[in-house]
Amino acid sequence: MAEQKATLQLPGSEPIEFPLLSGTEGHDVIDVRKLGSKGYFTFDPGFLATASCESEITYIDGDKGILLHRGYPIDELAESADYLEVCYILLYGEAPTKRQYEEFRHIVMEHTMVHEQLMRFYAGFRRDAHPMAIMCGVVGALSAFYHDSLDINDQRHREIAAFRLISKMPTLAAMSYKYSVGQPFIYPRNNLSYAGNFLHMMFATPCADYEVNPVVERAMDRIFTLHADHEQNASTSTVRLAGSSGANPFACIAAGIASLWGPAHGGANEACLKMLEEIGSVDKIDEYVAKAKDKNDPFRLMGFGHRVYKNYDPRATVMRKACHEVLDELQIKDPLLDVAMKLEQLALSDPYFVDKKLYPNVDFYSGIILKAIGIPTSMFTVIFALGRTVGWIAHWNEMHSDPDQKIGRPRQLYKGHPKRQFVPMKKR
Repeated sequence: MAEQKATLQLPGSEPIEFPLLSGTEGHDVIDVRKLGSKGYFTFDPGFLATASCESEITYIDGDKGILLHRGYPIDELAESADYLEVCYILLYGEAPTKRQYEEFRHIVMEHTMVHEQLMRFYAGFRRDAHPMAIMCGVVGALSAFYHDSLDINDQRHREIAAFRLISKMPTLAAMSYKYSVGQPFIYPRNNLSYAGNFLHMMFATPCADYEVNPVVERAMDRIFTLHADHEQNASTSTVRLAGSSGANPFACIAAGIASLWGPAHGGANEACLKMLEEIGSVDKIDEYVAKAKDKNDPFRLMGFGHRVYKNYDPRATVMRKACHEVLDELQIKDPLLDVAMKLEQLALSDPYFVDKKLYPNVDFYSGIILKAIGIPTSMFTVIFALGRTVGWIAHWNEMHSDPDQKIGRPRQLYKGHPKRQFVPMKKR
């Protein structure tokens, strides 16, 4: 079959032909790499129509509500696999055998401790520091402790770095919480599950035993799974761009954390809880829904609809089930949770929400779950980062596996002054 091409006629030049590239799924892509040699660049703010790389990891079709990790639908993974199995799939491309899974789980859970000196880093932060600010610092600092696996051209080194990040991220995250509330750090317990160990480090204290609730444990595992990767979003693209310079993996993941911290990216579930706090009680819902429907009112209902998913968020169905399981199990009486459940009923039945497809999304349900189990809103994005670490490192590793990888160098449309003469200060 002949190679398909697109033709572009530019002023004052011969027509230029560009190859059309086809992926396994999704739209065809116009390869415009030779455009620069003709003296032109494309203009695409936000890179909304630009493919920056080839990838085999995750595929999203927002119009159809599809999210695939290595070809596996996200809802099937969330229902039938645990987070570490999803980690293996993202890293290696195939579902593990039982033996492969057990070996992988053993490696991850045996390396959950962090160097004792790293704990002293926390004392350098103000007690009221945001946990994401702490995470940016301590994750980047890991490169000062693990010099033996920083050769990015060595596949085994990259694998070791992936193990270390996946293993230690729950420990660092729980430590950032413990530091913020003035409680002693809790060492990891490798006999627990990945999610159970995180909950133990978050809520155990030296003076009382902590039993992990299996319903909460399963919900936390699903939160990690449903946030494991989401294709070329802002933070993943940040990790790839930083990595393209040859930066070490810990610095690249710290860059991803910094990008995720932005309220337009990782802060959505935190914003959802702040919205619930603003509404305050069930009897004010009608008032705030009316404000949301008013185009002239700045109030926005957070946690409904999604920028990518125009039909429905495939993660939300699984998260909704987990949310109701947790609320039924814990039987918590909290006015904000009552507001959330009433809003959910409204969004699923009110023609305004239904017609505009403003369905409750994954951030809405994950925020409710985290609130219900006692995790403060400042920790929401940290947990997002914890779950997303495997996606970041999978993309970072894939990028370095490409022999044609080049350092990222986006172009610009310059709109400043043309060349002009500088006048020395004594003459101005």
